[in-house]
Formats: sequence, structure tokens, C-alpha cells
Amino acid sequence: MKIFKPTTPTRRHTILTPYRSLLSRSKSAPEKRLVKGGRSTAGRNNRGRITMRHKGGGHKKLLRAIDFMQEKHGVMAKVEAIEYDPYRTGFIALVCYADGDRRYILAPKGLGVGDTIIASETASLAPGNRMPLKKVPVGTFVYNVELQPKGGAKLARSGGNFIEVIANDLGYAYLKMPSSEVRKVPEMCWASIGTVSNDQHKLRNEGKAGRNRWKGIRPTVRGTAMNPVDHPHGGGEGRQGRGLRRAKTLWGKPAGKGQKTRTPKKYSNVFIVSRRKVGKK
Repeated sequence: MKIFKPTTPTRRHTILTPYRSLLSRSKSAPEKRLVKGGRSTAGRNNRGRITMRHKGGGHKKLLRAIDFMQEKHGVMAKVEAIEYDPYRTGFIALVCYADGDRRYILAPKGLGVGDTIIASETASLAPGNRMPLKKVPVGTFVYNVELQPKGGAKLARSGGNFIEVIANDLGYAYLKMPSSEVRKVPEMCWASIGTVSNDQHKLRNEGKAGRNRWKGIRPTVRGTAMNPVDHPHGGGEGRQGRGLRRAKTLWGKPAGKGQKTRTPKKYSNVFIVSRRKVGKK
């Protein structure tokens, strides 16, 4: 990580990712055929209503087209560059397949320029290679995992994340998620070997509020600092506790502190072998 000299109050606490030493290509020079622009939704849905608070503003960004399917099975690909993606915490890799096709994929830890990867049922257990879960040995770390065959990767896609394969039984692979949950996934689903790159992202310290504004993150006001009309935690003389046994959201729903918020009858409950561990570790 890059630690700055305390020349200002902001610099005193700033810790950032050393992109220059980790990337092989400038942040402002992506592959033109694989990027597109678009308007920022600022946390709003297709009806224009805010569905995620504290979003808005920020610098303009180009959207990279990431290949989460990697359906070119049996075709070798060579890594041409490791690049930055403003929409994700991990790095991305520009790969060129033997047939000349170029695509962006999520870069695993340890993958470098000049390395080769392949998606095949007989692939080796090298970082970046992709294979079905039924071919992955127990104890292997994987990322970019599908939930349904040919459905595209959905699990373990952020920087430093990985999933451990702990068993294979009756057509299902048992996966230990980053949250400690154990889940069943059809063994015909594909997964990539390794861990997502940029595992030091969790060590970042933005140093100042302005850096979050550049990223499109707006300020968050504590519920205890509000009035009773505005939040269930609001009110009281001076600095008061929330006065409730359980923390609540703005709309009175349970939130935080390890409370269960999952829908009791969710369709995927049958695939969960062991729930995640919540509360103090």
C-alpha cells in the first residue's frame, strides 16, 4: 500500500493502492472496442425513484464489458494487460484468444502479462483457468462462480474474494462463501481458479471526505443525530443512545448488529447448508 508523508491533515491518514506498480496499462487507456459510456443513475431505478441512498455526483466513468461467461472452451488466451476498472475493486485483464478475439476478464491474484489461461474441463489448477466445479478438487480456492449452468458468474467477484470448495455430492458442489455460509451449487457450474486480485483494497484509507465524493458516495447522517420524526433512533436530550433493543432502518426494519434480514421463505433457502455466522467474532 502507498502511505503518504503527513504534509497536510488529509495526507496524514491517507493509504491508497499503488496502481502504478500493480497495473501494466494506464488507467485512462482501456481497449476502445470494449468500453462504452452511459449516464449515472445515482441510485435511482427505472422509474426515477431512489432505491439506494447516499449515491450521486462523482467523476464520469467508462463501463468496461467484462466477460463473465468465458464460453470459449478449449481456446488458449494470452494476457496482454492488467488494467484498472472504476466499477469494481479487483483488477481486470485484457486477454487475446488464439482466434484473435480480445475480451476483458476478472484478473486473479498472481496473473501477469504474458501468462496464458484456458477454460476447459481438463485445465490445470493455475490462477485464471476455468473449469466445472465437478472437476475442481476439494480444498481449492475459486472465484467468479456461476449459480446456474451457463448463467454467467455471480459469486466472489470483488477484490480479494474467494470461495473454498469443501465437498462434492449428489450432483452438487458444497461451497464455503466469504461470509462463512455453506451453499450448494450444481456441479455443472463453472468457476475460475484462484483469488480475485487487489486483495489489499480493504486496507485503503481515503483520508478525506472529498475522495468519496469523487467516487459518487454522498454523506451519511446517523439516525441518532436526527429528530424522532425523521428516524426511529432520533430524539432525546443531548447525546442519547438509540433507546431500542434492536437497531432499525429509516423505515423501522431490523438492520445491523448481526440481525437477520433475509426473507424467511426465499427460493434459495433449500441450497443453504449452513447459515453465515453473524455478530461478534
